[in-house]
Amino acid sequence: MNHDLGEFLRTRRARVRPDDVGLPGGGRRRVPGLRREELALLAGVSVDYYMRLEQGRTPAVSDAVLDAVARVLRLDETERVHLRNLVRPTTARKAVPQRVRPGLRRLLDSMEEVPAFVMGRRTDLLAWNALADALYGFSDFEPDMLNNARHTFLQPETRRFYRDWPAVAADTVATLRLDAGRHPDDARLAELVGELSVKDETFRKLWAQHAVLEKTHGVKLIRHPVVGDLDLDYEMLRLPGDPGLHLGVYTAEEGSPTEERLRLLASWSASVDA
Repeated sequence: MNHDLGEFLRTRRARVRPDDVGLPGGGRRRVPGLRREELALLAGVSVDYYMRLEQGRTPAVSDAVLDAVARVLRLDETERVHLRNLVRPTTARKAVPQRVRPGLRRLLDSMEEVPAFVMGRRTDLLAWNALADALYGFSDFEPDMLNNARHTFLQPETRRFYRDWPAVAADTVATLRLDAGRHPDDARLAELVGELSVKDETFRKLWAQHAVLEKTHGVKLIRHPVVGDLDLDYEMLRLPGDPGLHLGVYTAEEGSPTEERLRLLASWSASVDA
């Protein structure tokens, strides 16, 4: 975690140009962005203290210092939370298997007109309805591919399936980074990151960027082998009674070609299952 904290702060420093924060930007620099001494000056701490912070050698960092560093680095709210998680890692808890309650499964099945699924920690895919299965083919996945990150990077077809695969890949890694900050002692997550780092160069490069993302909503651009291109809006809804679980729902704009193609997909799926 000390390494992750230092790398996170270094990558965030590299994003900020001196003139962004009112400092002269002239002269040759060994690395892009702010120097440690410049950040320390702007945050109101000593250079030695900031260096110890990057090295993880400050056991009790005040909220005021963290807020000052976050302000200088122009961190968004997700990045601020990630910084606090890295500085103050949570106490390890015994891993509890994630389960989907029967009531939640019934809710999924009742959502017949939209693809919907439940995603757990580490981007594990835990449950889905019939239309989500028709969209992704979850029921045909090998068991180890029922993980969004592993499927995105290790299943070659995804690079064609997602018309914006580079954006999907970046968001997936940033989501895993945020999860890693919340659960620094998660052995299964560490194994997943290690596997993907070894097997996929793109994942390895994205992981080194230390971007973090709380997925809430957005757009998925899909090239489906049966019904063609789909422009879907998605919502990722946190389930308060089920920590770590999110309900993902895809919708289409009313009257759009995608709405019609979703209907076709539902009809095709029903005919296949009949």
